[in-house]
Amino acid sequence: RMSRRAQQLRDHDTNPCVAETDASRRCMDDNNYNKDMCTAYFLKYKSCRKFWHDIMMQRRRNGVKPEMPSAEERKKMLETMG
Repeated sequence: RMSRRAQQLRDHDTNPCVAETDASRRCMDDNNYNKDMCTAYFLKYKSCRKFWHDIMMQRRRNGVKPEMPSAEERKKMLETMG
């Protein structure tokens, strides 16, 4: 059974970067943990985290709850951005 923290990290509503996390982990597995082979995946993950962190901080400043948009809300936001 997963720990509560691990469950939160796998929850698409609280972690907007589950796909990027999985992709970089898979890359590491596939490339014998050679980080140099996975730089592109790490950069995608990092930009995902930064993007949603900035959204979360903006919502916090504006008093919007919840601070992290749900998975469905995030999908709609990304669609409107193109």
